Amino acid sequence: MSKEITTRAADYSQWYNDLVIKGGLADYSAVRGCMVIKPYGFALWENMRDQLDKMFKDTGHVNAYFPLFVPKSLFEAEEKNAEGFAKECAVVTHYRLKNDPENKGKLMVDPEAKLEEELVVRPTSEAIIWSTYKDWIQSYRDLPLLINQWANVVRWEMRTRLFLRTTEFLWQEGHTAHATKQEAIEETVKMLNVYADFVEEYMALPVIKGVKTASERFAGAEDTYCIEALMQDGKALQAGTSHFLGQNFAKAFDVQFLNKENKQEYVWATSWGVSTRLIGALIMAHSDDQGLILPPKIAPVQVVIVPIYKGEESKAPINEKVEAIMKELKEAGIRVMYDDSDASRPGWKFAEHELKGVPIRLAIGLRDMENNVVELARRDTKEKATISIDGLAHYIVQLLAEIQQNIYNKALDFRTENTREANHWEEFLRMLDETPGFISAHWDGTEETEEKIKEESKATIRCIPLDAVAEEGVCIFSGKPSKQRVLFARAY
Repeated sequence: MSKEITTRAADYSQWYNDLVIKGGLADYSAVRGCMVIKPYGFALWENMRDQLDKMFKDTGHVNAYFPLFVPKSLFEAEEKNAEGFAKECAVVTHYRLKNDPENKGKLMVDPEAKLEEELVVRPTSEAIIWSTYKDWIQSYRDLPLLINQWANVVRWEMRTRLFLRTTEFLWQEGHTAHATKQEAIEETVKMLNVYADFVEEYMALPVIKGVKTASERFAGAEDTYCIEALMQDGKALQAGTSHFLGQNFAKAFDVQFLNKENKQEYVWATSWGVSTRLIGALIMAHSDDQGLILPPKIAPVQVVIVPIYKGEESKAPINEKVEAIMKELKEAGIRVMYDDSDASRPGWKFAEHELKGVPIRLAIGLRDMENNVVELARRDTKEKATISIDGLAHYIVQLLAEIQQNIYNKALDFRTENTREANHWEEFLRMLDETPGFISAHWDGTEETEEKIKEESKATIRCIPLDAVAEEGVCIFSGKPSKQRVLFARAY
């Protein structure tokens, strides 16, 4: 397979696909709309998952697992949720195949094996979880219930893109139950902040925290909070959501508890989730025309060492030296790989690891050993330097932190440069077409205007920023009064 990558300027969409496929993150599968996550891509997801999992547990949450299948009657119990996901549902109707008498060697659905009740393959797990919580929650002493699950979900998408939108994807979904409304709202905001902290600190991607408009809320939620990020093509990507569900699911599934006053009361609920979509965000926010650029904190390999030698005799002493270097790096907590394969030349290896976004590359040959140095190349800036082997681990630890911060700063500068204010409709449309990005503009607060703006501009209200300040103005579309600006963008 050719490793040549389409440039962002030539075809941004193809550039993205090239990086996913040629960077070894994922591949297309035999199942329409589904992907195979390859070992390198899954190692990246594991690093993200493990850090998030620690952050969840540090805030008092525990993991559990619930069934993939949801009885249709349970799925229908919360009407808004069922209606919101109905068009994306895969449904199991039978449980057995049998030989087809009219087509030898083929199988057919056994008509006698029809399920008594159809099963929905979970697009989200509120229904199956809240039907379970009914048995788990009896008293205020059972609250709060703070549960997360790592799982796969299925949403039958018509147009799919690797990582960004696939029929099946991996995610986590938190589902919590609380005794008071205030406690549930605090949980919703807390988990939004956990997501924001993770994406900014570990993915090196700045985000804007906000609240969705009523038409963009999660189906069945009272409020949806979100983090929004800006990709290099100027489009926004929703990177995570946290939902205040009120008592909607508790009432739908009759989840009540005996409060401290000895009275029955419905519990208050939240749900929150991020998915493998974050990998898509990571690619589009940081990478360049040579390949992936991965933040060191979550990169599967932080340092790769490539030997420069001619013949096996010269390779042996290099191997011995590299073994000592690797031992020192691993003791410093660095994820290091030695690429001593004989199948490829050093130049090919350099390009391969650049494509895969390895933050630091070290090259060492016999002359380097004599001088007690290595050649070091940074992936983020492509700068090269000759570094002493003495104290190398300490130097690399500091450099990895510098690379992490540099990647974040670059993304933040890009977002700042591509966030503008629009004060009238023509200006708004011109900005969207000429220099896409976030546009801060006034909106009259009505769903009607929101929908018309979307129809005529293909831009949506990404969120009402949590740090938005009151500001009297007029809606860019309707001219009606507005009390604050909201954030618009075209989006994935």
